[in-house]
Amino acid sequence: MTTPSAPEPVPVPIRVLLPGDQEVVAHLWSRRQARDGWRYEVGLPAYRNGPEGTVEPAEYRVWVRAPQHVRPVDGVSYDAVPTEYLAPPSPVQETLGPRRPSGWVLVKAGGRGPGRGGVVHAVDCEEAPAGAPVLTLERALDAAEQPGVRLCSLCGAAAELDPVLKGFDHGFEET
Repeated sequence: MTTPSAPEPVPVPIRVLLPGDQEVVAHLWSRRQARDGWRYEVGLPAYRNGPEGTVEPAEYRVWVRAPQHVRPVDGVSYDAVPTEYLAPPSPVQETLGPRRPSGWVLVKAGGRGPGRGGVVHAVDCEEAPAGAPVLTLERALDAAEQPGVRLCSLCGAAAELDPVLKGFDHGFEET
């Protein structure tokens, strides 16, 4: 006994805006919601070379931005187009907001010799230079233990790395 499979999606016509102010009617195969907008998978009509020098019709599929690159065709329903929606953010994501990029950056102070110091920043700190090598947590901790190196308090590097360096019980000792 064979198991019935889902029917193959049937594309619907959609107008695609091409570079150079050109417009062509193509097939809309699916659409996907992205964090920065919608993407539509369209099949653009084309030709390809076949066997023995023949030319045959073909379709070039590509994802384009909507509504920047597509327009509906009057009278066409898009309700049956396979559509993938973003999952809504979890309550934790809504409360905490977007995650910071991981990693740390060491900005060395000028001068020569041991103990010249520097500052460890979170990779997204305003004071961290663009394009600086990103350190892992272990490498950032090694750098922070060097003489003259301090942890940035602007980006929270101090609040995040100090407990690891000094122990989580630091500040809770009995006097």
